[in-house]
Amino acid sequence: MTEKINNAFNMCPMCGSKNIENPGMRKWICKDCGFDLYNNVAAAVGIIIYDKDKNVLFEVRAKEPRKGFIAVPGGFVDFDESAESAIVRECREEIGVDLDSDQVKILCTNPNTYEYKNIVYKTCDIFFTASLPEKYENIAAFISSLKAQESEVLGFQSHRVATLDDVENLPLAFESARLTLRKFVQTSL
Repeated sequence: MTEKINNAFNMCPMCGSKNIENPGMRKWICKDCGFDLYNNVAAAVGIIIYDKDKNVLFEVRAKEPRKGFIAVPGGFVDFDESAESAIVRECREEIGVDLDSDQVKILCTNPNTYEYKNIVYKTCDIFFTASLPEKYENIAAFISSLKAQESEVLGFQSHRVATLDDVENLPLAFESARLTLRKFVQTSL
């Protein structure tokens, strides 16, 4: 589903002209100097870390958008970074865990809408899975070892994600995660 994006940029960043158009919402065009600014999709990553009983690690978001809702660990891919490297970095930053990129397996991708400071960003979210590191008995034990990045994470929660009903009852921050968790359930049946 395509929604209208209303990022109301009204001045050319090159020449300062207010003669800006946004035909089709794909790019902004300055009619005076010819500058084009494309509205490209950003890449983001997330990871489902789970135990043998299908308990999944969630973060409670510390900032907007959707502050206080839960999400899987993840974030935006940096310049010159692979998706696999990005999820390893995000886990180190957000939860204080060093995953080996060999531990993570790609599950799926989903589109997402991320509104931040009145700007709408369209993203392609790349989701991975990783089973719980062997030294932990369950997600609850794992949570006690985590170090939250305070600017990003208010705390941690564990929720069982074994059925589609389990997924529907979660207070998730983003629809892309809900779609991904549905796939997680369906592929692990």
